Amino acid sequence: MAAHPDRLSYTANDIRCVIKAGSKKNGKVGIATGGGSGHLPLFLGYVGDGLLDGCAVGGVFQSPSSEQMLHVTKAIDSGAGVLYIYGNYGGDIMNFDMAAEMADLEEIKVEQVVAGEDVASAPKGEENKRRGVAGIFYVYKIAGAMANEMASLAEVKRVAEKAAANVRTMGVALTPCIVPEAGRPSFMLEENEMEIGMGIHGEPGIHRGPLQKADEIIEEILPRILNDLPFKIGDEVSVLVNGLGATPKEELYILYRKVDQFLKQEGITVFNTYIGEFATSMEMAGASVSILKLDEELKRLLSKPAVSPFFEQTQI
Repeated sequence: MAAHPDRLSYTANDIRCVIKAGSKKNGKVGIATGGGSGHLPLFLGYVGDGLLDGCAVGGVFQSPSSEQMLHVTKAIDSGAGVLYIYGNYGGDIMNFDMAAEMADLEEIKVEQVVAGEDVASAPKGEENKRRGVAGIFYVYKIAGAMANEMASLAEVKRVAEKAAANVRTMGVALTPCIVPEAGRPSFMLEENEMEIGMGIHGEPGIHRGPLQKADEIIEEILPRILNDLPFKIGDEVSVLVNGLGATPKEELYILYRKVDQFLKQEGITVFNTYIGEFATSMEMAGASVSILKLDEELKRLLSKPAVSPFFEQTQI
């Protein structure tokens, strides 16, 4: 916030309650998120025009409190209600639910969308148990574009749910990370070992094994993503290749090269791509791939401009 005072501010109650700088637009639905530190640009990195209006930030890998979320909610409400979008984690669900109840007492209408798209974290048919990871970016982007069109709270929630239902993610971890308060790695991997499907907090994945080449990794995770929705011949998609914190961008592009080849072989058309760091895990090395199935409405909203200190897109 010191670096970007023209774009970011915070409530009078708590510097961890981040809001967009400048005046609010009367009658616009407010969109808020929240989560632990250690995942930049998640979560506060998406507070900006065409994206989110506010965010509550907790400690490293720790949920923000319900009181922090209430402060954000009150600061961004412009009379049309507020939509909470957050990942499928127990602490977040509990605290966002409490914040929504407290907001109701303040006569602020709140709706919620819980994002969980990590196909490695629960089997098909149990999507409600899946972790929210980098694919939540798409939910932010699409909901933010819809809110900017002065749509109702019900409509903004509808497209956010549509985006959440049509995105799938899977990743691979190459090294652990160290939570500063703990002072030790959150999990252990041998030097030439990797784990397919590990979560962004070190949650268990599908299996561990020897380090593989980039093409081999994509050949393992992409079929799991495509078969889950499922994606099919003729689909149009957006692809996000996300670095977890210590993976060079060159390597992310090497991963995308194989993703592009694979999708072409499957008869799936790529509308646009996002390659970089969108949801990190401290200094963890690794990456994830998210694929969003598009229809005309999602494509239109995804194409809209957006800008924050961590993300900028002109009209596609």
